[in-house]
Amino acid sequence: MSSSIILGIESSCDDTSAAIIQDNKILSNIAANQQIHNEYGGVVPELASRAHQQNIIPVVEKAFSKANIQQNEICAIGFTRGPGLLGSLLVGTSFAKSLAMSLDVPLIEVNHLQAHILAHFIEDANPTPPTFPFLCLTVSGGHTMIVLVKDYFDMEIIGKTIDDAAGEAFDKIGKIFDLDYPAGPIVDRLAKDGNPDAFKFNKPKMEAYDYSFSGIKTSVLYFIQKEIRKDPDFIKDNINDLCASVQKSIIEILMDKLEKAAKELNINDIAIAGGVSANSGLRQYMEANREKLGWNIFIPKFEYTTDNAAMIAMVAKLKYERGKFTDIKTTATAKYDL
Repeated sequence: MSSSIILGIESSCDDTSAAIIQDNKILSNIAANQQIHNEYGGVVPELASRAHQQNIIPVVEKAFSKANIQQNEICAIGFTRGPGLLGSLLVGTSFAKSLAMSLDVPLIEVNHLQAHILAHFIEDANPTPPTFPFLCLTVSGGHTMIVLVKDYFDMEIIGKTIDDAAGEAFDKIGKIFDLDYPAGPIVDRLAKDGNPDAFKFNKPKMEAYDYSFSGIKTSVLYFIQKEIRKDPDFIKDNINDLCASVQKSIIEILMDKLEKAAKELNINDIAIAGGVSANSGLRQYMEANREKLGWNIFIPKFEYTTDNAAMIAMVAKLKYERGKFTDIKTTATAKYDL
């Protein structure tokens, strides 16, 4: 099969990203972040879509430049169709459709969640990719799920959160601690100098492989309110221990269900994906328990964990090989089943 060069575009939330892939090798992976949301304590959809409109052309141009590829060399364009913020998705979708029409190349729609999982097959994501079937714990600000991956495009969600996602829990608890948004990476950093056993928080009792993270958020809130009544400086004086204890609790909730699923389904290839898979505590836990659990663990490079176009390009490449193209009339969708 001759070499394929594909442009990937990602705009599902607040990162505008473009990447060029040749076969399974990423030649460029460019992203523009939107700092404006920090002052609001969360992503503002209207501001996000406006920023995507400003960022998308410079980001795509930079991706071509860094890859040293001309526009007429690409075979297809992959784009995130969903799930995500509709206004943000519309920017990427419209741009991809316009460019595909002007270059007369096929258009390929990509499911954002599928892309997080299939990022493991990018050439430099892992020393070797997982083998089918494998389990993938997909954890981000908007999603937390255990996915049984039977093949590239045969996936089944066997467990998911019934309320908050794990990343959302980190951000909401960070807000209780008066940390900046997004709080997840800050909690991770502060936890490194804390005692993870300093404080205990309630863990949910959920059926099968499902998750719930609203309970731990409430548990932390009530605990903090009680302690602040006794000592107004409690958070400031205990911030490292608080972050370490919260992080340990969330990781244990995640891993309890993943371990249960792996044991009951007798699967040893275990992957993690999504923004929260960048969390150092989660990575360390998996590495530390690798031998005890008998797992082959797959943890992608940091640059492929957060929202990025490299993973979109990877899925587009797999679909291109299978002739899975998209009609130019397709539209973005906020909800898009795996």
